[in-house]
Amino acid sequence: LVCKYYPTPCALKISDKIAEQFDGAVLLMLDGSKMPPDYRVPPIVMYERKDSRWILKDKHMIMLRQWEETRAIAAQMLEAGDHALLVDFDSHLDDITKDWTNQRLNAKIAELSSPPNGSI
Repeated sequence: LVCKYYPTPCALKISDKIAEQFDGAVLLMLDGSKMPPDYRVPPIVMYERKDSRWILKDKHMIMLRQWEETRAIAAQMLEAGDHALLVDFDSHLDDITKDWTNQRLNAKIAELSSPPNGSI
């Protein structure tokens, strides 16, 4: 399989460290060209570790539950500008008052994914 998106050396190094600790770890990348709100296929590129190498996984073998709901929530959050609230760990290291666990975003996701009447 050929993919125009290949992990950077830094991503590979981090993924290798994770894979040392967790069997079955995968490396996920987002294909930014497939992120428009109307795009119906998950924009995910997945690699799995085989024989000490990261190999592109066949996209037909990847199953994502609730993709439509996930896509709709992401579109709502992007439209509302919620992506500006996202804090990555590097930002947290620069300013430790920033919450890298993103509790505000997690609460908003939970709210948007909850049934309207609160029951499941």
